[in-house]
Amino acid sequence: MAKHTITLIPGDGIGPEIVAATVRILEASGVDIEWETHIIGAQALEKFGTTIPDATIDSIKKNRVALKGPLTTPIGKGFTSVNVGLRKALDLYANVRPVKALPNIESRYPELDLVIVRENTEDLYAGLEHVVVPGVVESIKIITEKASTRIAEYAFQYSVANNRKKVTAIHKANIMKLSDGLFLECFYNVAKKYPNIEADDKIVDNACMQLVMRPEQFDVMVLENLYGDIVSDLCAGLIGGLGLAPGSNIGEQGAVFEAVHGSAPDIAGQGVANPTAILMSGIMMLRHLEENDAAARVEKAMMDVFIEGETRTKDLGGSAKTADFASAIIDKMKQ
Repeated sequence: MAKHTITLIPGDGIGPEIVAATVRILEASGVDIEWETHIIGAQALEKFGTTIPDATIDSIKKNRVALKGPLTTPIGKGFTSVNVGLRKALDLYANVRPVKALPNIESRYPELDLVIVRENTEDLYAGLEHVVVPGVVESIKIITEKASTRIAEYAFQYSVANNRKKVTAIHKANIMKLSDGLFLECFYNVAKKYPNIEADDKIVDNACMQLVMRPEQFDVMVLENLYGDIVSDLCAGLIGGLGLAPGSNIGEQGAVFEAVHGSAPDIAGQGVANPTAILMSGIMMLRHLEENDAAARVEKAMMDVFIEGETRTKDLGGSAKTADFASAIIDKMKQ
């Protein structure tokens, strides 16, 4: 059996608790993992004077895979998002967010199963802002043929690998005719190479309405950075919230699997946080490592715990602690 060395970033707030629970479950799956623990974000700033230490980046580049807990980024004050910084440093160009309803969890669409593929490196998130004159700020939106083509390729390749039938490009090309127009043009150029997968597009405002009314019409959605950020959270809300939504950031230099929710400092240290999102990201990570049998075992055990409904964390109406939830899944794997 192959041994995997994986960079582990526990994160802030509830991060260390939910990451520890996930590590227990992944190790119980039988996969041989050696963890290299590193810090980024507020802790790293305090210890090293930088939010993203070189040692952490070097570790991810060497191991090519990382599992990351949630981070705290102060709003405003010139404090750059650590998540954005990490994606830039490693050129993690594809943000992949599966959105699938879990059994026995109340949600608006219990059959929902779609995937968000978000371009991760440009658009308004390039952070090119300046004050034109006092009281007037300009933010520059960057869309390139290279990045648009690359993310479209990823969306179609993902669809082939995961037996998906349709890819929908989400845009606002009716208004931003050049930038979003280029994104859309690149999408359809790539689509020609995949005749067995249906390709269509929707304007972003209409897409949001359609997601609320008839989300089953979507399969894989590919979006620019800003739209992808908004729509992925909207979709998470359709299945019960960010606590149930996994995420990954994929690039040529590596892949970072993460909980996409916040660090919830208000409940940190209480041992009551729900580790489902980071666990599901861990399952995605196992599949990325081609440990498919282990991924299936962990996923089935997690689903069985949800179906039984006896061990639920506080956010899902239960009283189970984080560690109890992990133990229930491990017990299922042993049966």
